[in-house]
Amino acid sequence: MLCPFCKEKDTSVVDSRPTEDGTAIRRRRLCGCERKERFTTFERVQFQELTVIKGSGKRAPFDRDKISKSIRIALRKRPIDSDSIEKFISKLVRNLEGLGESEIPTSTIGKVIMEGLSALDQVAYVRFASVYKNFKEAKDFEQFVGNLNVYKAD
Repeated sequence: MLCPFCKEKDTSVVDSRPTEDGTAIRRRRLCGCERKERFTTFERVQFQELTVIKGSGKRAPFDRDKISKSIRIALRKRPIDSDSIEKFISKLVRNLEGLGESEIPTSTIGKVIMEGLSALDQVAYVRFASVYKNFKEAKDFEQFVGNLNVYKAD
C-alpha cells in the first residue's frame, strides 16, 4: 500500500478491525519513511466488476468514491454521523452489485441513490435531486418539493 503522503511503498499495518456493519476491514497503517505518517485504509468485498454506462453511451469502471463524494456533498451539514453515512453508502453499493448486471446505466445508479436518500434525509434528497435532475431555475425546486410526501405535524 502506497503512503498517501510520501508515496513510500514500505507501510505496515498497526491495527485491523472490522467496521461496525461488518462489510469492511479498517486498517491503521504506518509509513516506513522518516516522517512515520499514519493513515487508514478500508478493505471491502467486491462481488463483481461493474461498468457504468454514461448518458453519452461511454463506459467507465464503477467508482465507489464518486458515489461517496456525491452523497457526502448532499449530506453536508446534516445531522447524520460519518458511520451512518458509510453504512448507507455500503448498502447502496451492495444493492447495485446485487442487481446481477455487470453494466449499470447512470440513470439506475441515480435512482437507487435517490430512493435511499429519500428515506434517509429529505434535505439531502432535494440537494442530490437538484444535480441529478439538472434543475435550472427556482421553479424546478418548487415543483420537485411540491411533489414530496412531507408529513406535517398537526
